[in-house]
Amino acid sequence: MDISIVIPLFNEQDSLDELTSRLDTVLKKYTYEIIYIDDGSIDNSWLTIETLAKNNINIKAIKFSHNFGKTQALNAGFAKAQGEIVFTMDSDLQDFPEEIPEMYQIMLAKNYDILSGWKLKRQDPVLTKNIPSKLFNYVARMSSGIKIHDFNCGLKAYKKVVVKSIELYGDMHRYIPILAKNNGFNKIGEKLVKHTTRKHGVSKFGSKRFINGFLDLITLLFVSKFANKPMHFFGTFGILTFVLGFFSAFYIGMEKLIKLFLLDIPEKLITTDPWFYISLTLMIIGTQFFLAGFISELINNSKRKHLLYSIQEYINFK
Repeated sequence: MDISIVIPLFNEQDSLDELTSRLDTVLKKYTYEIIYIDDGSIDNSWLTIETLAKNNINIKAIKFSHNFGKTQALNAGFAKAQGEIVFTMDSDLQDFPEEIPEMYQIMLAKNYDILSGWKLKRQDPVLTKNIPSKLFNYVARMSSGIKIHDFNCGLKAYKKVVVKSIELYGDMHRYIPILAKNNGFNKIGEKLVKHTTRKHGVSKFGSKRFINGFLDLITLLFVSKFANKPMHFFGTFGILTFVLGFFSAFYIGMEKLIKLFLLDIPEKLITTDPWFYISLTLMIIGTQFFLAGFISELINNSKRKHLLYSIQEYINFK
């Protein structure tokens, strides 16, 4: 199969007819599948998908038992995708399906692992989406070293081997290029794509997603650097902190002994010196850091096996 289109959705019943029709039109030359993941919609989205699937063998669908989020929807779609090139896109008609054939040809011609869309002229509110998104993308670009402008763009193309080799959790869907790079997939390209205003419904993402996005970025950068060697991080800080505390306490003790026995100078109790308690605290913190690194090493090889989503129903999957 040439192409898989993975489309998460939540309450998008009014967009699905047009989206499906446009996809069928632009993909006529290819063998393809359209995988809708209904992330617990409470409108008639699933009923609409069932109706469309009756007359369209290219439509496949997964229905979640309730809303688990876009990341888990992509996880489920990636697990089932069979196309050699896997596309993701949003279901709200702001992305253009007509971009897919050209992106597919670029993927083949340049042998990219990932081709990301770049919404240069984004048709969203400036203050609540555009400006925060530019800031977020700048931080992600500088911290990851991946020179793409729009990590948030839903329209992306991946080699099948990429989506099969990464594991998404939390809200990591926006960081798939970083996860892929950490797994050795370094050929990441970018293409300008068109973007339009939403036709139906309202956005499902609030301002909280930017706070969560930055927190996820910090987590990802830490994990990508130290996941396989946590002792290098925790152990280093632990040893440095413990040594600083130990020598501080040693200095305080030696100072008292010198004054008391060599200089015959009466000296107050060590326990009345606040630096003594600071030294003890540093040694305790250092020990805790070291133990954290040791425990992390013990569990380092364990993998995430928790059920991250539950599927209620399938359409057209064997």
